[in-house]
Amino acid sequence: MARTVLVTGASGSLGRAVVKAVSAKGFEVEAATRDLSKIKPTPGVAVVRLDYADPTTFAPALEGAEAVVLMAPPMDPEAPDKLIPFIEKAKTTAVEHVVLISAMGVDQNEQAPLRIIERALMDSGLGYTILRPNFFMENFSTGSIAPMIQQMGGIFLAAGDAKTSFVSTRDIAEVAAVALAEGRTGKEYTLTGPDALDHTEVAARISAAAGREIAYYALDEETMLQGARDNDMPEGAVQYLGVLYAAVRAGYTAAVTPDVAQVTGREATTFDEFVAENAECWR
Repeated sequence: MARTVLVTGASGSLGRAVVKAVSAKGFEVEAATRDLSKIKPTPGVAVVRLDYADPTTFAPALEGAEAVVLMAPPMDPEAPDKLIPFIEKAKTTAVEHVVLISAMGVDQNEQAPLRIIERALMDSGLGYTILRPNFFMENFSTGSIAPMIQQMGGIFLAAGDAKTSFVSTRDIAEVAAVALAEGRTGKEYTLTGPDALDHTEVAARISAAAGREIAYYALDEETMLQGARDNDMPEGAVQYLGVLYAAVRAGYTAAVTPDVAQVTGREATTFDEFVAENAECWR
């Protein structure tokens, strides 16, 4: 079993959860981020700088690591150009196992940026585990949807009335930690919550937890994308967002899998459990 794990994207909500879960398994952790001020060193966790746009940071970040939890920048169509050189560098180091955080459904589209990275990792000769999570529950509490709820009292998305089996970052992180601890290489897992909800149902559950009315407003795609542009989202990410929610409306995010429970030995977090734990975020 690897002793030292490099966790990329460690300042994000999933990255923080992965650092915690991997540390709990007894690993030494190197938490990697572009901005060192975003992570405070803690016992068993060192902070290292990693910037995919600066390949000179690759070798120092990888030094001493025997495994990597690898995450791409969110909604980045140029992610293969950034992560594949990093994987190539990892091949020249002591790294033996890479856990890639991909996304649900990308294995159905060989041109998807994350699928291109998956293929590169599979062909690299490194031990690999690929995790394909659905949309995060935490998008509603600390992620991109949280400000809508907190400031405007609603969820404004072009999701139609389609269902999504939202998954908690805590569960994704636990699967990653188990995969490392048990050496689950050559494995691919699709990670979802235990049930699928539409956004009207999501809004109702958040409303009940928050003690105030939160509504879901089903936007048309162009309105949603223009809102993203108005909030200074780069155009490449705007187009990525459009693809994601087209998949939601088509029903591709509604499937429920048993993978979280099969890997961790416990049931995946329900959305009701999530809202109960995070009610203060919306009050």
